[in-house]
Amino acid sequence: MAKQRRQLVKSPSAPTSPSDVPREQSSMSSLPGGIPQAQPETPKRRTTYVEAVALYERGLEALQRHAFGDAADLFDSVLRQYPEEKELHERVRLYLNICQRQATPKEAAPQTQEERLYAATLAINGGRYDQAIANLRLVRDEDPDNDHALYMLAVAHAQRGEPAEAIAHLERAIAMNPENRALAKSDPDLEPLRGDDAFRTALDTPAATRADRRRPIRTRTAR
Repeated sequence: MAKQRRQLVKSPSAPTSPSDVPREQSSMSSLPGGIPQAQPETPKRRTTYVEAVALYERGLEALQRHAFGDAADLFDSVLRQYPEEKELHERVRLYLNICQRQATPKEAAPQTQEERLYAATLAINGGRYDQAIANLRLVRDEDPDNDHALYMLAVAHAQRGEPAEAIAHLERAIAMNPENRALAKSDPDLEPLRGDDAFRTALDTPAATRADRRRPIRTRTAR
């Protein structure tokens, strides 16, 4: 009888099939103390992600074709229509900036002395002194006696905080055309030079008049 009773006692073994595990515990593990812990679920992609990526890829195709305007429109649509797709936005903005730079028409470089003088005047008025000096040096190299270019070089260097270069060009401009002396005395663009003794000397020293005097140019478009 004792042997038979031992055969009737079931051992506390694990369930032998998935059906033996309660359904609500199949995706859970236990914390110490037997408290069940939910297992993290795999994050799901939003349905809008697929649409946003498709639009993004169309923008890349347009960019590869150098259709910069079309590509910019497509990339902009990704930002506007899918604001929740933050992981795409950084790449979209990068390519959008490229498209915008490429789509902006580039100004033709000035070719003649008159065009370079005009471009230099606009650059000085806009505070782009490096650009102004680059154009003016080209004019000066072609025509070393061009007092317009020399005077404007004096202005550009003065505004850039380079008094020695400014005064040297101003002295040359006055030597080529004495009318530049009177202009320099009242020109606010040369204000940084007012306290320099060399500047005052350049304005006080008479200079020989050139035979083909030119009308002095004013660097500001409106005074």
